[in-house]
Amino acid sequence: MINQGITHWPTAKYREHLMTVVDDTVAREFALTVSINGEQYATIVCTPTSLKELVIGFLASEGIIGNQADIQSLTIDDYKGFAYVELNFKIEVSERTERWIGSCCGKSREFYLKQDVKVAKTIMSKTKINPNQIVNLMQEFDNKANVFSQTGGVHQAGLATSANIETTFIDIGRHNALDKLFGYILLNKLPARDFCILFSGRISSEVVLKVSKIGAGILLAKSAPTDLALKLADDLQITAVGFIRNNSLNVYTHGYRILNNGIEKNTQVRGGDL
Repeated sequence: MINQGITHWPTAKYREHLMTVVDDTVAREFALTVSINGEQYATIVCTPTSLKELVIGFLASEGIIGNQADIQSLTIDDYKGFAYVELNFKIEVSERTERWIGSCCGKSREFYLKQDVKVAKTIMSKTKINPNQIVNLMQEFDNKANVFSQTGGVHQAGLATSANIETTFIDIGRHNALDKLFGYILLNKLPARDFCILFSGRISSEVVLKVSKIGAGILLAKSAPTDLALKLADDLQITAVGFIRNNSLNVYTHGYRILNNGIEKNTQVRGGDL
């Protein structure tokens, strides 16, 4: 079966004073236009895999739907690049471009869209994990990154318990990878609060907002965070863990979800002790 996430391109490679032409592997880029109730809503530039999960997760992240039952029908024409969605209700498409500044739980937050205020939520998950489990999960996560290994051009997002990875998705867009994960959770009616989210990229404010909308309490990432991302994670009660490489990691917020396992007691991080 052809992998829709990759394609091949004749490429001249220069190595050690020698130029050779090879059939190189590159990541595919695909434009998918989402039409809702007969009206074009958005075009997502994505990797053309798991498109059903992508569309459902995208609509949930946008605050358009609350669950799969809100969708009357979903048809994807991957040849023309269209996803046709019929909902059980009408929507106002014009609202999605508004910028909104809102507050929640007594703390001011700046969100990118009005939908963020409606959908982002404070996480009350009691799920916990220890550092050894985090390191093992990230190693397994890396082992599943076949498309990244071949192309270097995609992001990967995963859903895991403290012991095992449930599933992973790849996409050229980091938001799309998380939306595919969101769609999978909704399609399979999984309790997001019981899982951790694994992510291949940096912890940005947009990524934290996506995790909040999904409803998971622990975000495990390979790379660095931004300060706004950590402020949001602290505010939204998300445990943010970054720089998970080899046998090391950094816990930035809400460390009470990370079991000590030999770590010095009362190590201070934002949102709680380790």
